[in-house]
Amino acid sequence: MSVRGRQRLARAAVSWLLGCSALLSPAAGYVIVSSVSWAVTNEVDEELVSASTEEAMPALLEDSSSIWQQSFPASAHKEDAHLRPRAGSGRARPPPVPPRMFSYRREGAKAAGTPPAQTPRPGTARSLAHSSGWGCLATVSAQEKIQGLPFGNCLPISDGPINNSTGIPFFYLTPKDPTISNLMKNPMATLMLPELEGELCRKNIVDPEDSRCVRLTLTGQMIAVSPEESEFAKQAMFSRHPVMRKWPRQYEWFFMKMRIEHIWLQKWYGGASEISREEYFKAVPTKA
Repeated sequence: MSVRGRQRLARAAVSWLLGCSALLSPAAGYVIVSSVSWAVTNEVDEELVSASTEEAMPALLEDSSSIWQQSFPASAHKEDAHLRPRAGSGRARPPPVPPRMFSYRREGAKAAGTPPAQTPRPGTARSLAHSSGWGCLATVSAQEKIQGLPFGNCLPISDGPINNSTGIPFFYLTPKDPTISNLMKNPMATLMLPELEGELCRKNIVDPEDSRCVRLTLTGQMIAVSPEESEFAKQAMFSRHPVMRKWPRQYEWFFMKMRIEHIWLQKWYGGASEISREEYFKAVPTKA
């Protein structure tokens, strides 16, 4: 072989070695993701080392036409820095929850498990009976389809004018009311008075139907008001419910009252206290 041929062969070998060295260069300067590589600078390399996995590898950009997925370092997303919380700030706090609708505001409320200060129970019962403008009356149904089952009806009541509390609930009813047909068969009834119109729940409890609110239950015999007492019954009902004066007369309204036999007062989560008739009628209405 001539000298020129040997020089050409040597040049070819050197070119081949240089090409191999370029292909086999250290992988420290490359990031391999899904068999695709990109060269990175020292600055980005340091960032990848110091940053967390979540910051260094943000959301992948998917290519619907192939299986390749490309990843970019966090520095390529600096324009989104305002969307991420600052270092050390922690998670963003949720906005304050607005107060619940249709609930009373707490005014010096006590802890949920602390019972209220004890007040005379008969006085509390009398106060609730006097402040209530309506109640739920339960009778034994005489209707054919629900005969013998409980039948509830919310009715306006009054135990007397504002300045004259008797503790006896009076009613203004019509014979067309199914409650009357029930009472014709069984005059016994139960009246439940919730503390919806009192002050305790409004000042201390969030929900007026809360179990901590007072509930008074009166059980007895429903009777028609005698002619001698009808004038007082009229004053009791019409002074508390003036609109009754304009109710249609063709419904033949008449007055009734309950002859109380049993009194129950529930003032906390569970358990009802029985109050004797003597204590109930002797007591003076007090605030609950």
